[in-house]
Amino acid sequence: MRLVNPPDCPPQNPTFSQAAVSNSPATVYLAGQVGVDPATGALAGSDVSSQTEQVFLNARVILAAAGTSLSRVVRVTIYMTDLGEWASMNEVYQRHFGEHAPPKTTVQVSALALGARVEIEFTAEA
Repeated sequence: MRLVNPPDCPPQNPTFSQAAVSNSPATVYLAGQVGVDPATGALAGSDVSSQTEQVFLNARVILAAAGTSLSRVVRVTIYMTDLGEWASMNEVYQRHFGEHAPPKTTVQVSALALGARVEIEFTAEA
């Protein structure tokens, strides 16, 4: 995979890339993940940070079961009920992705399943 960040595009944000070019024909599409703790079946807290943390824990398990990992994610779509909480969500996001910065889109929605504050979709190379 090659990340694309042309210098003549809008100002760069270090938390995501403008595009990702996949060299792999096999792609893994995760369903939108909300922060449900598999041990309880309930949201892993009422705040966006706790829920985002659980989203990433669940996504790691699903990606591994599909034979891939966060380091091979090529696209992320984030749905939030309050963009005012973006910084809190993004702190957890950056901790999990580290230097890897796949393209991402974040949108505000009126509601999410189970009353979640955040839902994240991941697309990865297999």
